[in-house]
Amino acid sequence: MPPWPGTPYPLGATYDGVGTNFALFSEAATRVELCLVDEEGKEERITLPEVDGFVHHGYLLGVGPGQRYGYRVHGPYEPEKGLRCNPNKLLIDPYAKAISGAVDWDESLFGYPFGSPEERNDADSAGHVPLSTVVSPFFDWADDRPPRTPYNETVIYEAHVRGLTMNHPEVPPRLRGTYAGLAHPAVIEHLQKLGVTAIELMPVHQFITDHGLVEKGLANYWGYNTIGFFAPNEAYAALPEQAGQVQEFKGMVRALHEANIEVILDVVYNHTAEGNHLGPTLSMRGIDNQAYYRLVDDEPKYYMDYTGTGNSLNVRNPHTLQLIMDSLRYWVTEMHVDGFRFDLAATLAREFYDVDRLSTFFDLVQQDPTVSRVKLIAEPWDVGPGGYQVGNFPPLWTEWNGKYRDTVRDFWRGEPSTLGEFASRLTGSSDLYQDDGRRPFASINFVTAHDGFTLHDLVSYNEKHNEANGEGGKDGADDNRSWNCGVEGETDDKEVNALRERQRRNFLATLLLSQGVPMLLHGDELGRTQQGNNNAYCQDNDLSWVDWRLLEHNADLVHFVGKLTEFRRNHPVFRRRRFFQGRPIRKGDEVADIAWFTPSGQEMKEQNWDDAFGKSVVVFLNGKGIPDLDQRGMRVEDDSFLMAFNAHYEDIEWTLPDEEYGGEWAVMIDTAKGEIVEEPGEPDVAAGGKLTLPARSLMVLQRVEQSEE
Repeated sequence: MPPWPGTPYPLGATYDGVGTNFALFSEAATRVELCLVDEEGKEERITLPEVDGFVHHGYLLGVGPGQRYGYRVHGPYEPEKGLRCNPNKLLIDPYAKAISGAVDWDESLFGYPFGSPEERNDADSAGHVPLSTVVSPFFDWADDRPPRTPYNETVIYEAHVRGLTMNHPEVPPRLRGTYAGLAHPAVIEHLQKLGVTAIELMPVHQFITDHGLVEKGLANYWGYNTIGFFAPNEAYAALPEQAGQVQEFKGMVRALHEANIEVILDVVYNHTAEGNHLGPTLSMRGIDNQAYYRLVDDEPKYYMDYTGTGNSLNVRNPHTLQLIMDSLRYWVTEMHVDGFRFDLAATLAREFYDVDRLSTFFDLVQQDPTVSRVKLIAEPWDVGPGGYQVGNFPPLWTEWNGKYRDTVRDFWRGEPSTLGEFASRLTGSSDLYQDDGRRPFASINFVTAHDGFTLHDLVSYNEKHNEANGEGGKDGADDNRSWNCGVEGETDDKEVNALRERQRRNFLATLLLSQGVPMLLHGDELGRTQQGNNNAYCQDNDLSWVDWRLLEHNADLVHFVGKLTEFRRNHPVFRRRRFFQGRPIRKGDEVADIAWFTPSGQEMKEQNWDDAFGKSVVVFLNGKGIPDLDQRGMRVEDDSFLMAFNAHYEDIEWTLPDEEYGGEWAVMIDTAKGEIVEEPGEPDVAAGGKLTLPARSLMVLQRVEQSEE
């Protein structure tokens, strides 16, 4: 049966229960062939009969879920002018909701800069490239509802679908490394034990392993090499047949929502897996190269690269912007995800050359009734000029705060002259976010993330050890701001190991008691190590996978993290919705909402902040001075606390502030001992009294209210 005209919208392959509408945008194409591929890899080519607004479309009765397909795009092939249509290429639909198969790295895939396509390519068959797949939109979501956890109550856990589950002993072997494995009750129970409210998944869009890694026998483990913005990665599905990854992903989201855990996706809209002018032609390059990619002004029309991957998406083009926005809406409405973390988000702000804080992309997000309501997290930098944009994103956005990471690392490794900036990071980074009307939760605080050392390695290595990556140790960051506590790598020295354990507790306690949104890295609570590798992007093996056998040895650390998140949850003074003001908040209150003290009990003066040798500080948090309101419009109140930090290598004796800040105090958290108390008992010290704060430790005291008799 010949194709019906169909409709130009929605783009992609849309099954309606009877047949499927196919629609593909290409301003460059003179003709588009839809290629239906059977189980044996044979093609049936059908020219899409209609074109409206550069969208080629047609409807096929009887074509339904599981049908594999691709496109062959006819049009000009003049690569020096940026035109790369080539019907010898079987192309992936940019709107494909499922993609099956892998890339066979044959030379015919590569986009050499000059020469006619007939001279250098045979027709790429279905056996050489991934294929798009028609999916069923139907799924029983039951009573699924998004948790909609407020930002100030959010605790994020960055994780990798495969890495988190591959070695989990309670996950059945056939489910390890999959969406179903992540949804397993044992994994969800662990997340709940930690107090996690949102899991931030490293890229789950369909991606490929680049040719260079294949030649080395390695893999693109992290997944920042997207080739399908609508398709869940097939490799993470236990049952990928008939596009089962879509149903399996939805089931994972539903299970996590039942546990009141949000799902945030790490998305890569800044570039694709097609690379530079020498890269493979897999999808957008052959459909409409000039529309989808940023090209240089001069000939030959090579790619502008702000990402370090060979290309950058052209966010100046309305059709590319539509692709990104349609993708975001799809993941929210059809897949029920709760937010996005945008990889190298500064690239999306480059309308011309410089980063534009008011670019069209951010305008579109701001006005979109669907996307604007979910969590939006920017990685606020790229590799282009002026790309470091921490603190400069629009008010709707939160940001990975790289300055928090660097400052907290510097403080706890004992770097001089860090007190002033440490105080700013601890209290929500008002210097970065307050001027444009944002709140403390605009800061996504982290000490470790997938890119860099794990927490265990941060306190165990001074230098990166990336030999396994096959790049001669040249890859990965050199500025790690780590400290090995005296010995490089693993050791049997009990004193060194005890110090490392204390340092891990210091980092975790600082992170979870800072204003802003804390983000934990998967496996840090277990003492996960990558043996000093700070760029394990290509290590799809035990080096990167979470070793759950560590749980037995590090059960105390897991318990410590869970108690910290519980402490944070129970005390809103550690997760305020507004910045501290440094003055009394309530009428008649003479005590400010925050105050800083030297270890001698005196209020900090300007010269104290600039002291190069200052490595200790005490901060008072006034629980009665919280300007927030709860859901009922009632003023939020809490107990008052003292937090004492000592990054010095020797114990110090510190004196508590005088009685106006509190008469008696009880120790609640002590990282030197690894103890957290749920409720204050008898007071440990009175106003003006003294306590010993051990070397390299953090102590939290709660004011004990005196009963009236």
